Amino acid sequence: MSDVFARLGVKTIINANGPATRLSGGLMRPEVAAAMAEASARCVEIVDLQAAASKVIADATGAEAGYATSGAAAGLLLATAAAIAGLDAAAMDRLPDTRGLKNQVIVARSQRNMYDHAVRTAGARLVEVGLPDRFAGSGVRDAEPWDYAAAITDKTAAIYYVATPDSQPDLTDVVTVAHDHGVPVIVDAAAQLPPLANLKRFIADGADLVAFSGGKAIGGPQASGMLAGRRDLIMSAALQQLDMDVDRHTWSPPPSLIDLDRLAGIPRHGIGRPCKVGKEQIAGLITALEMTFAEEADGRLAARWQTLAERLATGLGDVDWADVSIVSDPAGSGVPMVHMAVDANRADADVVKLALERGEPSIHSNPDYRGTGKIVFGVTCLADDDPDRIAAAVKGLDNQVMTGAR
Repeated sequence: MSDVFARLGVKTIINANGPATRLSGGLMRPEVAAAMAEASARCVEIVDLQAAASKVIADATGAEAGYATSGAAAGLLLATAAAIAGLDAAAMDRLPDTRGLKNQVIVARSQRNMYDHAVRTAGARLVEVGLPDRFAGSGVRDAEPWDYAAAITDKTAAIYYVATPDSQPDLTDVVTVAHDHGVPVIVDAAAQLPPLANLKRFIADGADLVAFSGGKAIGGPQASGMLAGRRDLIMSAALQQLDMDVDRHTWSPPPSLIDLDRLAGIPRHGIGRPCKVGKEQIAGLITALEMTFAEEADGRLAARWQTLAERLATGLGDVDWADVSIVSDPAGSGVPMVHMAVDANRADADVVKLALERGEPSIHSNPDYRGTGKIVFGVTCLADDDPDRIAAAVKGLDNQVMTGAR
């Protein structure tokens, strides 16, 4: 079998960080790749395939409907566009021009990050609330429900909530305030899988739209994601992403996804057209989602990760310049991670980390631990033989490399 990366002159790596986009995500199961190849050999109407995907995503999340996207950020763009335009075809055609429309999206100041480019791309203006004293070291408080209530005006299109294990205030409190004012809540849950219980958690807490990544714990195509939520908002998102070069008199989309009776007219290509998702991505995403649920139900997913962690820890166990341990992900995912606490008198952890990245094979560990004296390996993107390869590479480092001596 030919190696496409070798043919292109691109060096492969061992991804012991996790499914980061810059590291090309994780490894797909053979069944997912096969589903994508199978889909590539036939043509379908994308709206029919998206309607089928909607049912699977809705079942997995507990939402009214779902939509396959080209990543979580694309889901946020589509969610914001849906919140602003609703089912108004004229408004859809105008975005990102939001003059005269509800175009303000409220967000806690502590939850701002550069992924909210996707929210702003739809034409939204972010309105920050709260003071994150707990992060500034000046107190314990963050945004509170009354901050959101005070910021809601007749220009408010949505509240944007970035879900993390320590997000404040609780989503349920934000939802209560939002729904009291008739405002939808959009949740960015891109990195909140695992645990898979989070697929249903945010909808159960009352979120109106939730964006997930498809290329992380689910193991789908890296450039895939899911949007789950209210049927009318998913319909709006779909209308603003689909190829809308259609004839109103002959176009018959599945009513479960697009209810034409609710539309005064058919919008043209929308702001979500740059977020194209192909039949191969949709087929791969849905296959991965179904397989992940099956593997979690019988414990195979957790067992595989634990086995990989134990093999790596065992392989590194006789490294005399570091203490090796298995630690559960502090973010609450339950995924095991292998920690190497480096003896500073014997080696420099950051130097070792860089040497591993520049070595052969190139091994990328978790960058969040730079400057801590630790090297931390994730296991979710490892192949079966990677623990042995990592251990061999670590043991092959010499003292000069480990200390950064010249």
